[in-house]
Order: sequence, then structure tokens, then C-alpha cells
Amino acid sequence: MKYQLLTYRTGTGEAAAGILVKNAVYDVAALPGLGHCVTMMDVLNDWGKTERLLQDAAKNIDASAAVGQPLDDVELLAPIPNPGAVYLCGANYTDHIDEMRPLLKDLPPDIAERELVGDEPWHLISTVRGSIVGPGAMVQKPRGSQRLDWEIELAVVIGITARGVPAERALEYVAGYTICNDLSARDLSIRPEVHDAMPFRVDWTEHKCFDGSLPCGPWITPASQISNPQQLGLKLWVNDQLMQDSSTDQMVFSVQEQIAKLSINRTLYPGDIILTGTPAGVGAGRGVFLKAGDTVRMGIESIGELEHSIT
Repeated sequence: MKYQLLTYRTGTGEAAAGILVKNAVYDVAALPGLGHCVTMMDVLNDWGKTERLLQDAAKNIDASAAVGQPLDDVELLAPIPNPGAVYLCGANYTDHIDEMRPLLKDLPPDIAERELVGDEPWHLISTVRGSIVGPGAMVQKPRGSQRLDWEIELAVVIGITARGVPAERALEYVAGYTICNDLSARDLSIRPEVHDAMPFRVDWTEHKCFDGSLPCGPWITPASQISNPQQLGLKLWVNDQLMQDSSTDQMVFSVQEQIAKLSINRTLYPGDIILTGTPAGVGAGRGVFLKAGDTVRMGIESIGELEHSIT
């Protein structure tokens, strides 16, 4: 039985874990054996047990006359409002690398892809509180930015503590997948007063870690419902104009390879999120950027759609 996991705002204003079955939302903590799962982090911290209980609950809900809250009547929050860590994979789609080549100064036209991205995936780490926002969020443009860009990304949610994980077993540690827009203030990434030979000239904090920089949602699709995360279509629209239209099969480094690399020198914990890169179609490649009043809509096959606006 298919189901999704989400976080919603209760009538008292609290964030609670919910399960979506056939367009209705049910309180996870009210389900048999799941009374301790008030929040999504509660669900993920005990994923080895809760996954089975959630599967059973979804089947029972489907077979019964249970009545949940209609999805349209529920205020959705980011699936994991406060994850422990968010890792951002850079330059990880072949089609995106190709579209960005003309923007790189003094780059030989015949340079090999591996010379641009290396032999292993590399990641940035983002702020969490303030950066993570949910479906329908109104994201304020960072002060001083005129080149705010969009980047749809498949987001991987860790469900089991992982350290030193081999790539061939990496998917065993994944609880599920969601959608994220890794917004980028491209014109705030360089400190122009600093000499271009200095390694401290790049300012990734201003580029990536502003309030609302990571719209996320609308829910988590369990990994058991996605047979191959490298075969998912991704699309992003700005004001109903299709901008990104690609597939996760364009990744340079797979989900498994990213988990394996990250877990070499650090422990990945339940609730950590890995953003796996963005495909071609970003604003920088076409000289078009987000402005106040724009609406951004994203969809990933087998997961759903996420929408937010710019103010």
C-alpha cells in the first residue's frame, strides 16, 4: 500500500508527523505501536521499527472506513523542519555541467568532465533553522541579490545511522526521498574586494545559506516505493514556464556513491538530508533570474510536487 510521510500543523499550532493515504492525512502518533512518534524525527530515529508499523497502518487504513483530514485542509510544513544536517552536492549532472561550461572563464573547450568534477562527489553543508521552509512558503530575496537562481534537487533522507558505508549497501540506510529547491544567490558568492588568487574569495554562506534558501517537501516518499532513484524524472517551472526537464539518470555520482563518500569521515544520522545535485535549465545558463512575485513549481516522478513563491 502506497503512503507518504509528512509534517503538518495541528490545531494547536504544533508540528506533528502525519501519514498520507489516499489523499487523507492521519496522525502518526494515533496509530497502533506508534504513540511515541509525535514528530518526523521520532519516526526516523526508530526507522527500523516504524517502517514496518507504518506499512501495516497504511494497509489497515486502506481496508477500513477510517476518516482522516482531507489533504487540502491541512497546512503542510517541511517534512523534516529541523534536520540534523543538510549536505549539498555540487556539479553533479552531466547536462548541467554542459550548460555551465560557457560561463567558466578561460576554460578549454575540450576539457574532460572528470577534470571539472573530480573522481568523487563533493558537498557543501547548509544551515538548517531558517533555511528549511515548507510547501507554499514565501521566500524573501536575499538583500543585495539580483541573480537569485533555482535548482530542483532529489533530496535523500537518511533513516539509519551510517558510517563507512560501502556504495553497494548505501540504499539500505535511506528512509525515503523528497523534493528540494536549492536556491542560489549567485551574485553574492564572490567577495569582489578580495584578490582572485585568495581561497577566501568565495562566500558560500551568502550564496546558499540565507533564510528560506531550501524550500522542501511536500512529503517523504518511502524508499521502499522507489525501486531506482537513478530513474526519476525532474521538472521545474517558473510562472508555469518549464525551465528544468531532466532525469536523475544524468547524475555524475549516484545516490549510493554520495552516501558512501559522505560516510567515510562523518556519521550520517537519521533525519540528515542529502541534496544530490541539479540538472540543466537553471537561470544562470539562460541569464534569467527570480524576481518578487514569481512562483516556482517542481515535480519529481514518484514523489509529487512542491510549490513556493518569491517576495
